[in-house]
Amino acid sequence: MAHLSIRIDFSDRRHPASRLGPGKVTLLESIGREGSISAAGRAMNMSYKRAWELVDEINRGFAEPLVAAQTGGKAGGGAALTPRGQELVRHYRAIERKALSAAASHLAALQAFSRDKRRK
Repeated sequence: MAHLSIRIDFSDRRHPASRLGPGKVTLLESIGREGSISAAGRAMNMSYKRAWELVDEINRGFAEPLVAAQTGGKAGGGAALTPRGQELVRHYRAIERKALSAAASHLAALQAFSRDKRRK
């Protein structure tokens, strides 16, 4: 079946921090589950450096941080979604569900045009 992917572009489209899509939202969800940016990156087969870059980009792109991180040490570090981060994930997934529901028949029609009809 065809897949719908939602990317939201905020005011400055040229700056990557002004974009929110499935990859960043999945990273946020993974941070929420794993309790650490590096563990979330590993769970997604993403390098430690890339995960941190994306979190920095996400936090710079919004008025309030979406991820709160503590640096490592004897007690170890960690990360968690802020309440605003949790809210953002909920809103994004709600948009995704509603868009998929609204577009289901059109996606099926487009899938019929596709060469890959195995997933029909």
